[in-house]
Amino acid sequence: MSALRQLETPQELGPAMRLRLAGFLRSLRDSGFKVGLAEAGDAACLLAACQGQRSRTLKPALRALMCGRQSDWQRFDEIFEAYWSEKGLKAAVKTIGDSPNSSVRTLKQMTDEASGIHQDGPAGDVDRVPGDEADEENSDDEPATRKEGASLAENLAEVDFRKLSDPQAEKDAKDLAERLARQMRVRLTRRDKQRRKGPRLDLRRTIARSVSRGGTPMDLVRKGPRQKQLRLVILLDASGSMSNYTGVFIRFVHGLLDSFREAEAFLFHTRLVHVSSALAERDAARALDRLGLMAQGVGGGTRIGAALADFNRWHAARVIHSRTCVLILSDGYDTDAPEALGVEMKRLRKRCKRIVWLNPLIGWEGYEPTAGGMAAALPHVDLFAPAHNLKSLAALEPYLAEL
Repeated sequence: MSALRQLETPQELGPAMRLRLAGFLRSLRDSGFKVGLAEAGDAACLLAACQGQRSRTLKPALRALMCGRQSDWQRFDEIFEAYWSEKGLKAAVKTIGDSPNSSVRTLKQMTDEASGIHQDGPAGDVDRVPGDEADEENSDDEPATRKEGASLAENLAEVDFRKLSDPQAEKDAKDLAERLARQMRVRLTRRDKQRRKGPRLDLRRTIARSVSRGGTPMDLVRKGPRQKQLRLVILLDASGSMSNYTGVFIRFVHGLLDSFREAEAFLFHTRLVHVSSALAERDAARALDRLGLMAQGVGGGTRIGAALADFNRWHAARVIHSRTCVLILSDGYDTDAPEALGVEMKRLRKRCKRIVWLNPLIGWEGYEPTAGGMAAALPHVDLFAPAHNLKSLAALEPYLAEL
């Protein structure tokens, strides 16, 4: 029990005061403050101890308890004054993130929301629609109100790439996609495998096996580096129907190929282009410049069957071995005959270990893979998964780790 709880207990607060405190804590959480159950209990003790005293005693105590970052310290006073005394309410609401056109809520409304009486939406919702006027205003005048990096990544993780109309949001999504790919690459290359005579003890599996023996570790499980690394071959559709996704996918592929020991990348539309050398550039801007020079015709039609035929004929024998996973990022719309795509997928399936097809359209409501080319390819695909946002791309890692 903390020293604060030894002074007073939350039960000494009356129901009305506890309700007001709950509303204040909710306002802090909606503003991005990290306030949990422990902070809530300590705040109740502080409020009980400060009853009958002036607010100047309570405010610094709550500030020290609730603020863990510099941005929290900068915003706390405004939120506190707005909630407890209703002074400067408009400024505080703006700080929390409401639009200037939204109605200013009174103290009673905030309290009612905290008690579940009425909820019009999260107080101070920080999610913004691209191009919102409040977002443009705050970007220049109040940089402290911007989201922290973790919150930005969390929000962008579930946004469909085709809905990123704001240039800054699109740039952030591309940067996050590349960072995600690099993290996946590092984890995949460093992941150990269970081995009979590995150099290190696998404590997790050893403890799991000891449960059946009463907790005595009779069977020691060892682990070591994989003797054969997974090879990744990526085929990226850059046709016009994929234009909303191509930019993010290219940055994702760039992150995978950067210093990845065994990986190759190809880009296709009406023809196939080997782009591994361009995407091997560590600088993303330079990589995209080289890619633009190599991949003429991007944004046109799609000939998946012909592109796979060229790949099987000229590249497959060189870049594919028994531990290769072929990753295809495409919506499956093909202007060639579906039978041609089916034949080439069958040839490709005989060469590699796994074929993963990531289709961004799976994330669309009501989508069914009924297009001729996609239907012809599905029988030869080991994993057919969505790729419309960062969360779906991150879900690929556990599957690759098992290969």
